[in-house]
This record gives sequence, C-alpha cells and structure tokens, in this order.
Amino acid sequence: MQASQGRSAGLGLALASAFAFGGSGVAAKPLIEAGLDPLHVVWLRVAGAALVMLPVAWRHRALVRNRPVLLVGFGLLAVAGVQACYFAAISRIPVGVALLVEYLAPALVLGWVRFVQRRPVTRAAAVGVVLAVGGLSCVVEVWSGLSFDAVGLLLALGAACCQVGYFVLSDQGSQDGAAGAEPPHPVGVIAYGLLIGAVVLTVIARPWGMDWSLLGGSADMNGTDVPAWLLLVWIVLLATVIAYVTGVISVRLLSPAVAGVVACLEAVIATVLAWVLLGEHLSAPQLIGGCLVLIGAFIAQSSTPKASSGPVASGPGEAVRAEVPDEGPGGARTADRAAAEAELSAERAAT
Repeated sequence: MQASQGRSAGLGLALASAFAFGGSGVAAKPLIEAGLDPLHVVWLRVAGAALVMLPVAWRHRALVRNRPVLLVGFGLLAVAGVQACYFAAISRIPVGVALLVEYLAPALVLGWVRFVQRRPVTRAAAVGVVLAVGGLSCVVEVWSGLSFDAVGLLLALGAACCQVGYFVLSDQGSQDGAAGAEPPHPVGVIAYGLLIGAVVLTVIARPWGMDWSLLGGSADMNGTDVPAWLLLVWIVLLATVIAYVTGVISVRLLSPAVAGVVACLEAVIATVLAWVLLGEHLSAPQLIGGCLVLIGAFIAQSSTPKASSGPVASGPGEAVRAEVPDEGPGGARTADRAAAEAELSAERAAT
C-alpha cells in the first residue's frame, strides 16, 4: 500500500517536473533575442535558484563531507552542463528541435547500461533506439542536408549527454537504499548541485560583463512585450527550483526508466508552448519525426534490462548488485524488488 502511494506521488511529481521544465526554453529564448548572451541567461537561472536553495543546502551540509563526488557530478552535468548546452542550442535552433535532439538521452542511457554497467538490453529497447534515431533524422530533415545550424544540433546533443548524468546520478540514492545504506537527501543534492553549477558557470559566463539594464526592459514574445524580470522569475522559480526538486524526488519514488518516460512529455509541452507563444511551427515531417523520437524514448526507457547473474561493474574497482527487472510489461515485480521498494518507501517516510 505504502509503495503504491509512493509510486502515485512519484508519477504526479514527474508530471509536474515535465511541465515546469517544458517552459524553460520558451521563457529563455525571448531574453536571448533581447540581447542577453545564452550563458548569461543560464547563469542567472542557476545562480538565482542557488540563492533560493541556500537554506536547504545549509540544512543538508553533511552531504559535502559524505558525498562530495555525487554533488560535484550533479553540479557539473545535471545543472551546468544540461542548461548551458540547451540554452546555447535554442539560441541557434528552434526550441522544439533542441528538445527532441536532447531526447536521444534514453538511447544513451541504454548505452551506459550495456557498455559501462555491462548489462544486456532487451530487443524492445534496441527497437526503441532505432525509432528514436530514425525520428531524429526527420526532425533535423537530413534529406535537406541538415537545414538547421550544425553547431546548434551539436549543442543539443551535448545536452542529451549531460541529461544521462542527470538520470544516473538521480538514481544514486535508490541504489544506496537498496544496499542498506542511507541515501542522500534528493533536495539536498539539488541544492548543492545548483550551488556548484553556479560557481562553475560564474567562471565560464563572466556575468560582470553582462548588460544588466536589459533585465529592466521588456522582451518580445511573438509580438507581445513581456517584462524581462517576469521571464527571469519564471525561469528561476518554476523552470528550475520546482522543476529540479520535483524531478529528482520523482526519480527516487519511481526509477530513472519510469521517470524518464514521463519526462518525455517535456518535449511535447515545450513544442506546443513554443508554437503558441513564440510562433515556432514545425513541418509535418518534423512532427512525425518528433512522435517517433518520443515513442522510441518511451520504448527504450520502459524496457528493463535483463537480470544479471552476479554483480555488475559500475566503475573502476567498484561493483553493485544488479537490479531485478520486472517480469514483463504490466507483470508482477519479483519479491526482492518489492521488498527493496518497501524499504525505500519506509526510509522516505522517515525523512
């Protein structure tokens, strides 16, 4: 019962995260077109969110001593890497296209499982990867010789690579809990990830050279003037703080695979918002390709890897127990997996 309630809550949080993340590009692009450098917009987003999360970071300050590698990895990949690549990409290509390219991440997650964790993947997962890649070729219109900016596409692909780190690192606490160790608090990890990301982006973006007066003006959103500060508040509070917190907690309550499937809605939401608010229309082949990307991502992420007969490598000199997969689509979970989930639910209730 408790595990079922946890999964229901996780699904709701995953949906909230998808909606919150989906609006980030739509709010950021007018600021970029108004004259702000993409890196400066990213810095404002991450630094603003880091300030909001400072009290949380202080409360969970023990994480700095206990999990420094996890915090640094989260800050570099899940925060600074994803956001910098994505915002730079949307400055050169449409929001919808950038997000659909980013949703190659499920295929890359499978590559992580297969070649790093050394676990076999199912045929359905392989089919999902093929569909996603085929759909991507339609999105970028390869028959037109890649009509989109090549650098923009590479930046979007970089965001996809960093997103893999987001899902893998978000699941770290679940692995700890299944092994009997106390998992790091997800919101604490987010808080320090934002702080570390803000420090890294300060060095890269050099915000002291930014034209701060632009934030006092307005930005054009498909013919409508919107106060720049309002868009910034949208980006910081809704599309960053709420989006990350709900996203990471949903991964803990569900799993990277299930949360990733729900997160596919982010691309749909972002494309629709960009169409309505920014006037960025996609062609019929691109819409079909986008559907194929999302279907492929769904299949890839919902196809659980086959069980391993023993420990699997998770890095040099380190091993973790293989996760017991579902017995099949819609089938019952094994007793070991159910017991692990019950244990995790009890731990979450205690925190």
